[in-house]
Order: sequence, then structure tokens, then C-alpha cells
Amino acid sequence: MNKPPGKPPFHFVPITAERSLRKPRANGRTMIVDDGMPIAYTRDLVALGGAYIDLAKIKTGTARLYPRARLVEKLRLYKRNRIQPFLGGQFHEYVFATQGAKALPKYYAESLALGFEAIEISDNVVPLTDAQRRQQIRNAVAAGLVVYGEVGSKETLSNPSLLIGQAKVCFDAGAALVLVEAAELLDRGKLRSKTVDLLIRGLDMSRVMIELPGPWIKDVRSCDIEDMKKALVNALGPDVNLANVPPASIIDTEATRTGLGTAGPPK
Repeated sequence: MNKPPGKPPFHFVPITAERSLRKPRANGRTMIVDDGMPIAYTRDLVALGGAYIDLAKIKTGTARLYPRARLVEKLRLYKRNRIQPFLGGQFHEYVFATQGAKALPKYYAESLALGFEAIEISDNVVPLTDAQRRQQIRNAVAAGLVVYGEVGSKETLSNPSLLIGQAKVCFDAGAALVLVEAAELLDRGKLRSKTVDLLIRGLDMSRVMIELPGPWIKDVRSCDIEDMKKALVNALGPDVNLANVPPASIIDTEATRTGLGTAGPPK
């Protein structure tokens, strides 16, 4: 017979009331990057930190390399724990680049057949016009998928207002969330605070997830990622939507949100 969970450790230490603790969360969502984690690791991760994970991105085209049964098993594990798995946008870009728009309906159908309910549409390596972005999102939504649109390109580094325009195209086409490419928000590893301020003024931030950088971005160190997390929590509060959180740091990221981490108590 299972024992009741009992009180959490150090139950007398309150969690800030500004933090949304119950899923499904309208704000303060955390997305992890799954780059091919083994099922047993994923199961342990969800058992320990699943309460703090809202979405799980199956990175790039890694889904193509799974045994089918294992991928289906992983998706079911996530969904049982109220975590939305979704396909990373670079897989969509790959299919579009190598097989053209005619292959995308097959991609959507296979996504649904496997158990995906959501996909990302981006243009990290395959640039899209606004018309293409709009049409691809509309087509995926019409196929029955939830779409997360990613915005950001080399052009917007010199003109951050383009981010707002791209995001509005995504929302108008039916995207449920917009992910902001981490490279857009960094300058030599430091947060571009003016770009963040522009996002806050121009968009509904409850529908925007800000990606954290990783080793795939030049000049980004582990300390820069930590500094960015702290800066975003300070600027937007503990319920900022954070994407690309490494699975191993999910508890530490939640500690940063609540003031229990290295950032210290809420100011």
C-alpha cells in the first residue's frame, strides 16, 4: 500500500506566492530539451522534477532515429505527467528543405499517429518569408496540431523590432506560443535588456517563451546561462516562460524562480 506523500521537506519555508505551482500553468512554463534521453532517465527525471516541467522538445530531427515503440512510450510517459512533448522546429525545416511543401502533410499525419499533439515551426537554418511562415502554421493547425512558432534570425539582431512583427505573424496564423531564439537576446554572452524591454511592450508575454542559450551559441558559457536566467526572473518575475532548460538543471531552475537558488530571495 502506497503511503501518502506527506509534507514537503522544510515545509515551513514558504514558496513565493508569485510563482504558479500547479499545472496546467498559464504562466511560468518551463520547457526542457530532450536530445535523446534514455527512457529510464526520463522516467526518473519526471518522477523527481515533473511538477516543474510543462513542455519537452524532442530536439531537431532526433525523433527519426528512435525505435518507434520507444518514442511512443516516451511521449505517453510525458503526457501521463501533464508534460506536452513536441517536435523541434529544425525537423520541420529539414523536411521542407529536402522534400518541399508537398511532404509536410505527411509529416503532420505521422506526428499525430505517433502521439505528438504539438510541433514547432521555425526557420533557424531554412529561412521563411512571412507568407511561408503564415501558411505553414495555418496548415499544421488545420491538420489538428498545436503549433509553437519560433522567431529570430540574423537580420533581427540589427533590428529587434522585426521580432515583434514575426511573432504577430505567428499569432495571427494560429500559433499557441511563440519561442524567441536565444541568440537574439545575447551580446557576447550578456542579455540584451533593450530587446527584452521591447518584447514586454509589444507582446503578451504569457504567450511568449524565451529560450535559454546553450553551447551551440558562440561565446556562451555556463555562467552566462545562469546570469541570463537570473536577469529574466528579475525582469519578468518568477512566472517568466523559459525554454531550452537542460533537463539536469530543472530543479535548479525552479530554485532560481522561487529565490531558493543562487539569485537569492525575491527582491
